[in-house]
Amino acid sequence: LFTLPMMAQLGEERHNFAIGINTGMNMTKVDLSPRVKQKSHNGMSFGVTARYMSEKYFKMMCGIQAEINYTQRGWKENIEDGTENTYSRTMNYVEVPLLAHLAFGKDALDKGMKFFVNMGPQVAYFISEKEKMSDNWDPSHRPNGVNQQYGKMVENKFDYGILGGMGLELSTKVGHFLLEGRYYYGLSDFWGSSKKDEFGRSGHSYMGVKLTYLFDITK
Repeated sequence: LFTLPMMAQLGEERHNFAIGINTGMNMTKVDLSPRVKQKSHNGMSFGVTARYMSEKYFKMMCGIQAEINYTQRGWKENIEDGTENTYSRTMNYVEVPLLAHLAFGKDALDKGMKFFVNMGPQVAYFISEKEKMSDNWDPSHRPNGVNQQYGKMVENKFDYGILGGMGLELSTKVGHFLLEGRYYYGLSDFWGSSKKDEFGRSGHSYMGVKLTYLFDITK
């Protein structure tokens, strides 16, 4: 009975550690209640990436990926009150995702293309924000009367949520090149959400495109 589990091990052990850099763009919105009509707000993202591949099960390679990124979030309002008002807000964060990394295709030691999936939690800390309004700014004519967000600064600096992504990786003799699409859904609120507060929900969400370059430290 003790020997059966030993003989049933399917994973091939790996010790592949790689580090590198990443850059990309986020198309962001915020989930507000009461609802505010929005357009996609574009922000940049860049940082460092570390990845450790530990095992291979049949054609699936398993590992863990961690990042430290500077990222821009926020929102751009779709104002439909008959005026020429425009409003957007850029919110800057340092974010740390910790992701399970599952790859399918060529082995990490081989050159070639493979498909991968990333998923896991992400935490972030707020740094700064900036509002941008048109010169003829007048928020008094909003159709639904929601204008409490203007001038209201971030109250909760710590952010957390769930991140998932998928993409393609090209492994060459000079390193690994990864192109990935991501989606983040925030579980926390950046404003107070008690009964006495103006908004019951104020969370981040974004879709992003990320390009990463990794080079091997151990193989």
